[in-house]
Amino acid sequence: MDELSAPRPAEAGRPPRGSRKVAKPHFPESHRGAAAGTSPSNPTAFDAVVIGAGFAGLYMLHRLRQLGLRARVFEAGEGVGGTWYWNRYPGARCDVESMQYSYSFDEALQQEWLWSERYPQQAEILRYINHVADRFALRRDIQLDTRVSSAHYNEGEQRWTVQTERSSDGSGGDIVQARFVISAAGCLSMAKVPELPGLAAFKGRWYHTGRWPHETVDFSGQRVAVIGTGSSGIQTIPVLARQAKELVVFQRTPNFSIPAWNKPLPVADQEAWKSGYAEHRAQARTTRSGILYDYSTRAGVDMSDVERQQEFDRRWQRGGANFTHAFNDIYSNKISNDAAAEYVRNKIRSTVHDAQVAALLAPTDHAIGTKRICVDSNYYETFNLPHVKLVDLRATPIEQVTPDGIRTSAQSHDFDAIVFATGYDAITGALDGIDIRGAGGRSLKDKWSQGPSTYLGLMSAGFPNLFIITGPGSPSVLTNVIVAIEQHVDWIARALGHMQAQALHRIAPVAQAETDWMLHVHEVANKTLFPGTNSWYTGANIPGKPRVFLPYIGGLGTYTTICEDVIAAGYRGFEFSASPAPALAHRPTPQVLRDTTSTETS
Repeated sequence: MDELSAPRPAEAGRPPRGSRKVAKPHFPESHRGAAAGTSPSNPTAFDAVVIGAGFAGLYMLHRLRQLGLRARVFEAGEGVGGTWYWNRYPGARCDVESMQYSYSFDEALQQEWLWSERYPQQAEILRYINHVADRFALRRDIQLDTRVSSAHYNEGEQRWTVQTERSSDGSGGDIVQARFVISAAGCLSMAKVPELPGLAAFKGRWYHTGRWPHETVDFSGQRVAVIGTGSSGIQTIPVLARQAKELVVFQRTPNFSIPAWNKPLPVADQEAWKSGYAEHRAQARTTRSGILYDYSTRAGVDMSDVERQQEFDRRWQRGGANFTHAFNDIYSNKISNDAAAEYVRNKIRSTVHDAQVAALLAPTDHAIGTKRICVDSNYYETFNLPHVKLVDLRATPIEQVTPDGIRTSAQSHDFDAIVFATGYDAITGALDGIDIRGAGGRSLKDKWSQGPSTYLGLMSAGFPNLFIITGPGSPSVLTNVIVAIEQHVDWIARALGHMQAQALHRIAPVAQAETDWMLHVHEVANKTLFPGTNSWYTGANIPGKPRVFLPYIGGLGTYTTICEDVIAAGYRGFEFSASPAPALAHRPTPQVLRDTTSTETS
């Protein structure tokens, strides 16, 4: 049984107490679990199958169409949106500013869309994604309520056989074949519910922030527990505190959080930004994070105490994750990092009235930024409210969930609802959940049992024609993910265009190129403070998961240059082969072989 299908989750069974039923959007143009394939002996064939209809899947479909390829997108949700379809928890908001958290591939789209706030809320981002799906008529090639359960490569036919199932009930789905399988399943899509004894017997309702119900959940007058103080917990706790009669936060590891200072975004400010959109986008792609931050050119150790304090004050007043770019050595020099961390700890101490609570909320066991830096609205202030309590799970761990609440080693707490803000099996979890077998029947999960291995985070040796968008070994979660997505999708589309032009059938990375790349990924990571922190960047939040640093920390700009050099060198590190099978099916159009990404160079 899937851990999210255990008895009494909020998204199954009766609606939560105090909830209001809200109709889910219906998109008649989309395939909602409709048959895409036929019998196993006669499956439907596509040029490409795309897994997931979030930002990555939608843009990949758009690019595949430009190449004239026949594609089908399988999406587990009942609507498009990916992360922003599932993460509907109260307070859900992006930590990248609105004007930069959007597609850049269509000039009219980016000029016409208006945002309402500096940092966009989940509902607004989801409206934007649905607008894109409609604007480019993408829904007709998307099959909803459909989870990919397996993908097996047939060496003789040089095709993938893809098996699906209905997400809503796990019933049998379709079998289709495709020359290419492209994972757009996302880095933060496999929600992790801790395996707590007694959860199935809990008489109240429980929720996970990454699988929030579509119905409005009202916690008014309730006793509510929140387990977890990562990004989703830090966002939702202040909102739940405004509703709940009693809110108890169970914290294992405190996180650093910077105020967002969120505010409405005037149209005039948006128009001013849009007047230079092309330049902004081009510059962002050369940065470490794909975001136009104020990147310091000075090392913290070269600044005086007064200069450091002034710089911290300036960035704190500006708000947002830009704080962690106060020095150019903040991620590599412990002295500089300690200065930034102590500044934030002092802010926590001056904000939280109870000194003992402030001490628990102030991280001391990891370098600032080596866990994903959080951006909040009144998070620390919330712990000054009389009905909000903090429980230190390091001192008093949870022993079990009882029918009436939670029992720690110190006492029992009664609750009407439990909210798990416990994050995800990040970066690799979505692919581990699919039975993917490449050449020789080898399982991808088995290959990655000691840690994922890829070439450029795009492909894995032994798995021909399988692409991974923002996969392990790429900048992915360390960047503005939409910029990283566009860079990966465009690279994949160019590779497919190259194959069309040369009548090639198969692409796979060379094993040695993959080995060399992963050595480089780990070498770069080990020059920073990141590997020394137990975080989801290293898989430390998942019991039994190999402890390796999963993304590439060399920076998006550097990484993009490497990817461009690979293309310029004739796709160095990749093997291509022709096939007696028919060439890639495509409908020749003026766009088929044209690179539509103006900022890239061939």
